[in-house]
Amino acid sequence: MAKYFGLDRLVTFWNTVKEAGGIKASLYKLYRMDNLRPGQLVGTDKYGNKYYENRSYFYGRNRWVEYAPYYALEYDGSQIPAEWFGWMHYKTDLTPDKDPSRPKYKWMMDHTENMSGTPGQYMPYSTTRPKIQPWIPPKH
Repeated sequence: MAKYFGLDRLVTFWNTVKEAGGIKASLYKLYRMDNLRPGQLVGTDKYGNKYYENRSYFYGRNRWVEYAPYYALEYDGSQIPAEWFGWMHYKTDLTPDKDPSRPKYKWMMDHTENMSGTPGQYMPYSTTRPKIQPWIPPKH
């Protein structure tokens, strides 16, 4: 009977809001990520990103990341470190803390995000003279 009137969906909604931390936290999460989904916290990386999974969703849509709050609205996929990339893209079902076969050498660099389109982007410069000189109109 409750399913007939849609009350089960209302209960699911309130459980999702409660899981997100209340009404205020749910509204903040909706503002930041345009999405409010219930899921099990699988792990957190050293940058503060939280990784979730809900197996009741379709395969390919059942894993997601909530980026650290200091990214605010400026987050993108390059902020996911390599150790979590494989889990997010279904290359493995083992999270980084449960996979002993992942290599960890001291010569391996730490993860850095792609800075393209920001003031910190890489800008190459040339030390050679250009082959084509721009035309500068004469001043009268």
